[in-house]
Amino acid sequence: MRHLAIIPIVSLLAVGPALANPSSWAREGWKTDFDKVNVDFSEIRTIIPRDQIPSIDNPEFIAVGEETDLPDREPVMSVVINGDARAYPLRIMMWHEIVNDTIGGTPVAVTYCPLCNASIVFDRTIDGEPVEFGTSGKLRNSDLVMYDRASQTWWQQFSGEGLIGEHAGDTLTMIPSRLDSWGRFKKDHPDGKVLVPNDERMRAYWRNPYAAYDSAAAPFLFDGPLPVGIPAMERVVMVRGDEPFAVTLPLLEREKRIEQGDIVVTWNAGQASALDTATIAEGRDVGNVEAFRMVGGEKLPVVHDVTFAFVVNAFEPKLIIRTK
Repeated sequence: MRHLAIIPIVSLLAVGPALANPSSWAREGWKTDFDKVNVDFSEIRTIIPRDQIPSIDNPEFIAVGEETDLPDREPVMSVVINGDARAYPLRIMMWHEIVNDTIGGTPVAVTYCPLCNASIVFDRTIDGEPVEFGTSGKLRNSDLVMYDRASQTWWQQFSGEGLIGEHAGDTLTMIPSRLDSWGRFKKDHPDGKVLVPNDERMRAYWRNPYAAYDSAAAPFLFDGPLPVGIPAMERVVMVRGDEPFAVTLPLLEREKRIEQGDIVVTWNAGQASALDTATIAEGRDVGNVEAFRMVGGEKLPVVHDVTFAFVVNAFEPKLIIRTK
């Protein structure tokens, strides 16, 4: 696995838990309040300098009907707020990981961690004010550690939990989103918009820099316990909320529809894996997942994620992943 044009693999292996302490972090220029902590320092792994994977802070969009080179099978993060539908192609997200945007009047941070295949959208309002998020250059459990540029608190992308800093122990509000194929997004949201690169020359946006990652035997930059009885890199649908539950993607693919309580999760073919072949559009079909509850005959989306089994095991170790 490699992240082309971002950082040499030797550098990735040269840093880590040995430097996980406030003294070394302060020398990096952080103004974070390291006296407020909600995690063991040793769990934080330093990978690259802050913002070396640059967030997109002034996103540019085109209308769905305008010409684009996105193949229909390519995955996009689909977000709809107050009728404002926007698509964020993973071909862009995997190179930037965070987009600071405003959708339907709501300030949001659209985030994607390739190592966890975690696509999550947060309300980026803290203490009544919108803040911008950036990449810290650090990981915990192989997952992106974000930071807000107001307080420089470090936040866990997968859980939205404040780890270190002024807001340690606080939790960001997640907003429903889904991974969708570009073809389905166009059909469902003909009046929507799609994110385009601010500078197409900045990255090889059509290319997957994590080729063959989702078929690896084990995750990268992860040294925690692996799940028992299920491959570490198996895709898992995790539904969030007061009563979270998780099912493997192969189970959902077989059943096509799974109901738990008032929540319905469905699977339909037609979406390429962004983490399979070097050319994203050629990735194997992992399908389109939708999670919702029916209220008054209307589908209301619920917060969910399509991630890997090792991620669910790391962050929700008591949650049983359904395989049958």
